[in-house]
Parts: sequence; structure tokens; C-alpha cells
Amino acid sequence: MLSHDLVPPARTHAHRAHSVGNTPVVWIDAPFTKDGKGFWAKLEGHNPGGMKDRPALHMVARARERGELRPGGLIVESTSGTLGLGLALAGIAYGHPVALVADPGMEPLVHRLLLAYGTRVDIVRQPHPTGGWQEARRRRVAGLLAEHAGSFCPDQYHNPDNVEGYAPLAVELSQQLDRVDVLVCSVGTGGHSAGITRELRRHHPHLRLVGVDTVGSTIFGQPARARLMRGLGSSIYPRNVDYAAFDEVHWVSPRESVVTCRKLAASQYATGGWSVGAVALVAGWLARTNPADTRIVAIFPDGPQRYFDTVYNDSYCHEHGLLDAPPPDEPDALADPGEREVQRWTRCTTVLDPLAAHTGGDR
Repeated sequence: MLSHDLVPPARTHAHRAHSVGNTPVVWIDAPFTKDGKGFWAKLEGHNPGGMKDRPALHMVARARERGELRPGGLIVESTSGTLGLGLALAGIAYGHPVALVADPGMEPLVHRLLLAYGTRVDIVRQPHPTGGWQEARRRRVAGLLAEHAGSFCPDQYHNPDNVEGYAPLAVELSQQLDRVDVLVCSVGTGGHSAGITRELRRHHPHLRLVGVDTVGSTIFGQPARARLMRGLGSSIYPRNVDYAAFDEVHWVSPRESVVTCRKLAASQYATGGWSVGAVALVAGWLARTNPADTRIVAIFPDGPQRYFDTVYNDSYCHEHGLLDAPPPDEPDALADPGEREVQRWTRCTTVLDPLAAHTGGDR
């Protein structure tokens, strides 16, 4: 006879989503420092699908509570992959079909996993002339919503529930580390940087937030260009980005991210994809240039597995010139985000909301 602890749970969403959260933190020093300094990395790749399992489950739960998503209704969203995995989990957990819109840059492994999880995946074939792949995906989402009565779009770029879904991650950090002085986050939808910071500053009001973007992203006032890196950056202006919360922003190139990912893997056996490489590069520099007692936390959104054919594929990296040279030890600097277009790792301590700057007021 089974003991009480081994009795299978009732068939509800809880037993499918119980493995989300309570991810570990690990200390990272090499390859960035040699003098005892370093930073803590929150390993969100230990969630079933990655960091975005958290907001996916939260957004779907809240939509159900408000009646925006009816029982059995279709969930439709634009995603480059990570949120899609989270929504596949939420769809199974809550009993909803899921239709995802992606572009040709979606990694084959993620595409196949999503199909295995029972999701529908629509691939758009042409970028929008001004909004790029993201705008093309969003327009296809609008078409699917119109085709399916009663469907629901979480709209991760603008939905405040995306931000709220990260509050538990902040609580975990407070419990694991007691104090956080500097938080380093990649920025795409703006959800986790806003959500974690909002909660952490309730307990650590001195917290500094450092955002990490990619070259070619328009989020912090640079011109939108074709981008190789996935998971961070944007060609639109997500409303979830809390510009006032940031103390500084860094832009990182794909080459700098790839080399950092590989060095991190060889020295720590803790690594991930584009966002992890970019965030680790910046966090390592912050560790070197701040006092030794500064407690720095970097959010690692995922693990390395889905990047086997990009970041960790020598042929792909040589084709795109990603292994030609190591990243610089120091970032370049801008006085203002509009000073010039950046091509390499660059930091700026002037953080502006581009839309507010263009209109002369609040968004």
C-alpha cells in the first residue's frame, strides 16, 4: 500500500505545474573574476520550460478568473519560443488548446517540442516593413483571434499580469539571499525586470536595476535593425517596460553573448542561450567594478538545450562570425541613447522612454 505522501494528487492543474519555481541560485566568479568577487545567478532554466512558465501560468489563471478565457477556449499568442513552452504547460494544466505564432527564427527543437505538447504553431514568412518579425507575428495573432470566437491572447508585451507573474521569483530571491543590491535582467517584453524589481524594492529600496538589451533593439531608443539574438530585444515598444525603474542599460552583440555563453559553460557548467550570455557578460563586469560586498544577482532565463543548433553549433557561429574574437573587458559608453547607433557592448546611465521622448509626455 502506498504511503500517504506517495498517493497521486487529484487530476488538477496543480500537479502539472508544481515543478515551476523554487529554482536555485549559484555563485559565479570564473571566467569573469579572479579575486573573490562574483555574482549570484538565478537558474530559471530549472523550470520545465524556462522562466516564462511563471507568467504563462499566471496570465492564464487571471484571464480565467476574470472570465476573459472561457473553459476550453483557445489561447493565441506571438512568441519566439520560451513563452510558448510556458503556454503549452498552461494549456495542458487548465485544459485549453493553444495556438502560437512564430517566425523562421524559432529553434527547431522548440518547434518540435511545442508540436509534441499539442500546440498549433503558425510560422509567418515575411517580416513587417517597419515592425519586423514581431509586428508580423502580432498581426497574424489578430487574424487568429478574429477567426476563433472566444479565443484569448495573453499579449505578453502589454499585459500587466505578465509583470505580476514574476513576484514569486522575487520572493524566492529574498529568501535565498537576504539582500540584493544590484539586479541584472535581460529586457524583451519588460515583464521580469519590472515584476522582480517592483517586489524586491519593497524589501530592498536601495536596489539598482541594470537592463541588458541587444544591439538592433529599439526598446531603449536605438534604431530597430534585424536581430540575430532571440529572447531579448524588440522592434516594438512593450508597455510592460518600466523605464523609470532602470539605473542603466547595456546593449550586447551576438558575438559577445556567444563567447560568454561558451566560457561560462566551460568554467561553471551553468549556462544558457543568448540572454544568459548577455546578462552574464554585464554581471561579470559589475562584479569586477563594484566593491566586493555588493550583492549582484543576474537572472538566467533558460538553459542551453534549445540552443544546440545556434549558440553551441560551430558551423552556425562561424557562418555568422560569432567566434572571431573574445568580447572586450569593458563596455563602450553613451551619454544618451540617441547619441549614436551601437554595434558592440555599450552602456548608458541615461534611461529614457523613447515614446515619451517622441511625444513630449507620458505614454
